[in-house]
Amino acid sequence: LVEIRPMLARHAGGIEFVAVDGGVVRVRFLGTCVGCPLSSLTLKAGVEELLKERVPGVTRVEAVA
Repeated sequence: LVEIRPMLARHAGGIEFVAVDGGVVRVRFLGTCVGCPLSSLTLKAGVEELLKERVPGVTRVEAVA
């Protein structure tokens, strides 16, 4: 998430780690990312791909409210 936070911050948004359950990582979007139509793309193509690539065992990333 360290690499993604600066990108989101440039748009007045943010992300925080909530929990991990097995291979599922749960995160919460903050700021302008909440309700943004592109947040699902950021989640899957950005956050999920990065974590799956760099953290063994991560299978999925989900956003929670």
